[in-house]
Amino acid sequence: MAFTAADCERARRDFPALGRVVDGHALAFLDGPAGTQVPETVIDAIAGCYRTSNANTHGEFPTSRDSDRLLHETREAVAAFLGAPSWRQVSFGQNMTTLNYALSHALVKTMAPGDEIVITQLDHEANRGPWLALQDRGITVREVAMRPDGTLDPDDFARQVTARTRLVAVVMASNALGTVTDVALARRLARQAGAWLLLDAVHYAAHLPLDVQELDADFLLCSAYKFYGPHVGILYSRPGLLEQLPAERLRTQDEEAPWRFETGTLNHAALVGVKATVEYLAAWGEGETLRQRLVSAMNGIAAYEHELGAYYYNEVRCIPGVTAWGPDFSATRAPTVSITVDGIHPAEAARRLGDQGLQVWDGHFFALRPVEALGLAEKGGLIRTGIVMYNTREEVDRLLEAVAEIAG
Repeated sequence: MAFTAADCERARRDFPALGRVVDGHALAFLDGPAGTQVPETVIDAIAGCYRTSNANTHGEFPTSRDSDRLLHETREAVAAFLGAPSWRQVSFGQNMTTLNYALSHALVKTMAPGDEIVITQLDHEANRGPWLALQDRGITVREVAMRPDGTLDPDDFARQVTARTRLVAVVMASNALGTVTDVALARRLARQAGAWLLLDAVHYAAHLPLDVQELDADFLLCSAYKFYGPHVGILYSRPGLLEQLPAERLRTQDEEAPWRFETGTLNHAALVGVKATVEYLAAWGEGETLRQRLVSAMNGIAAYEHELGAYYYNEVRCIPGVTAWGPDFSATRAPTVSITVDGIHPAEAARRLGDQGLQVWDGHFFALRPVEALGLAEKGGLIRTGIVMYNTREEVDRLLEAVAEIAG
């Protein structure tokens, strides 16, 4: 199902934040990779939870049973979003980083000194730091090189995965450069080594449909606040795998998946908001099942975002003094474009754009390693624009005009 400019205008009416005006400038929310705005239906769902069923789970009274039901329905909705075979493969946490640290603490207990973990230069620190920390436990961490165009070197990837590799942890899409990685290569190399495959889908999930069964991942992590929802981390685990891991848990915690890694009480209202988020996205698609509607919607939205992102990428790199980083839009790519402007510090450029209501990010966006690899860390990093479903051609034209003024 196509998602058109008219659909974008219709969607914009669903997001109350988009109407904000500051100092006479309508805000253009071009900061989506750091977190999107939230539609009214999601806000209402969260408020409704607090109004009617703010109770803990597993109680013998109505509002507690409401909480049990709503959390179960959220797992089912997220399973449909991920293409997971069952709600039992969906665990929740504070955020992706916290869940990944919990995984690292569990997986290291199954490893021996000298075992290896493969990470990449393209990854966000949330998919590097937890694994690098295991070097103190005798684990060897190997790193796949990133090429100047922001893609991973496939030959180096093959060299880094060895018979000692126990885990391959790779980002699916870069939140700094928009690169979509070759997951099929990562999967093939991991399987040949008998290693687990962990996918960081935080940026990918916001822009392209996921199918964890087709991806053949052992673990996949993402965050709902990147795709129009509240701050909740999501963990998919291959069926039967979570129960095998020595989780850090209280003896009162349920030992089975998906609860095994969920320490303490979850944010129930936010989880109700996640369910509403999935349902909001599905409403833009067609099909008989929730999964079918989600895939239809995400494909349509992805095509719209890709076209608008390509327009910005192709136009901005024609401005004298501007360099656009990362791969071009000739292939699958996230609609996230980062630039630098000769002689202008990224923070200064972002401030000047922000003064005009053009909200973009500067720096490394916690994707420090790729920014270092490009030699930009000491120069202030990048100026990042992220296109999402509610961004318009008019906003991008405003941004292009302002960038040209800064560069001139």
